[in-house]
Amino acid sequence: MKEVCGITYQDYGNSEIPIIFLHGIGGNSDSFKPQLEKLSGSHRVISLNLPGYGNSKSLSNLSFKNFADKLVEFMEALHISKVHLCGQSIGGMIALETTIRNPNCVKSLTLIATTSAFGGKDKTFQDDFIKARLKPLDMGMTLKELAVKFIPDIMGSSATDTVKQEAINSMSAVSSSTYRDIIQCLVTFNRRNDIKTLKVPCCLIAGEEDTNAPPKTMKKMAEVIPYAEYHQIPGAGHLTNLEDGKSTNKILSNFYQGLQ
Repeated sequence: MKEVCGITYQDYGNSEIPIIFLHGIGGNSDSFKPQLEKLSGSHRVISLNLPGYGNSKSLSNLSFKNFADKLVEFMEALHISKVHLCGQSIGGMIALETTIRNPNCVKSLTLIATTSAFGGKDKTFQDDFIKARLKPLDMGMTLKELAVKFIPDIMGSSATDTVKQEAINSMSAVSSSTYRDIIQCLVTFNRRNDIKTLKVPCCLIAGEEDTNAPPKTMKKMAEVIPYAEYHQIPGAGHLTNLEDGKSTNKILSNFYQGLQ
């Protein structure tokens, strides 16, 4: 594990333009293990621990703008001028935010199990979501107990017990303060009207059984984004790239090969 500007990360392989992977709320840099193992043979692959995760320093003020700024700072520290961004769930939102704010830094954008805005436009929905997600912690439940209950519900029918346990272990390692902060941040995301302005090649990957970022939602996004391709993985849920690493890797390999 390496560290630069307060961010811990894994870094393998070699290529002129690296791929940076950004994990979801219950994840860490290992959340892209199948992709790191496969794509490191042809690309430089970097998987971050987002601020507050895996010994990465927390941000004093959690917002999508600050996430994007920190990612650009990270890239500059490694002398990376252009990158392929690939994010899952909130990691995809951060990747999208970064691309919109810094289009010249991004060669391509891959969104896995990600939406262009959180939920509906009704603030009541946002408030109810926060209460529902944080209530177990308020009642004394630990992150590990929450993970055991939550993770199986967001995974698809094809997920193996091994992958489920890996995801539970990952979420269990998240601090309650980080989890609370990132849930509060999540509900503020809204780039619904901006995705039509994207000018980079985009790859959208949905899990057939994902109810958090439903396939129909991601397909509609792909229809709005100018240079987008859409893929749906059968039997996969919200942790798409972990649940079916083989199918995800095939999609990513073909996408990146087409950009050379």
